[in-house]
Amino acid sequence: MRRIKREIVSALIFSQEGKLFQGKKDPAKGGVYSDAWHLPGGGIEEGEDTITALKREILEETGIDISPYPIELIDDVGRGESEKTLEDGEQVICEMVFNVYGVTIYDKKADEIVVNLDGDLIEYAWRSISELKNIVLTPPSKELFTRLGYI
Repeated sequence: MRRIKREIVSALIFSQEGKLFQGKKDPAKGGVYSDAWHLPGGGIEEGEDTITALKREILEETGIDISPYPIELIDDVGRGESEKTLEDGEQVICEMVFNVYGVTIYDKKADEIVVNLDGDLIEYAWRSISELKNIVLTPPSKELFTRLGYI
């Protein structure tokens, strides 16, 4: 099986009251870790810097515009590997490097934030940090949350 490398941006999006946004991917679209809860994000396109890619990916996947809020790099040491089905149907091993940013939507509670899923995500939830230990997380998220002391 062919191997590909991807640089990924994702966000820890927190609401005013500290709830974290997570989504689930559509297994029919060939996403990685479709059985687990994800942080929203995706691949950096050619010519994009990480912040531009992050804003684009979050808006595409969630409908949430994070542009008005401070964005801070939280972690860039995460790595992951998963099988992925490309748009042409080819199965590949995707080697990923994760750049995780933090964004707090400080002026809205979770239930006030308008979410419009489009693209990879088909389900979402806002959770407190204490709930993370009770759900199925992607392996990179589990490693990240352990490093951050969330689980």
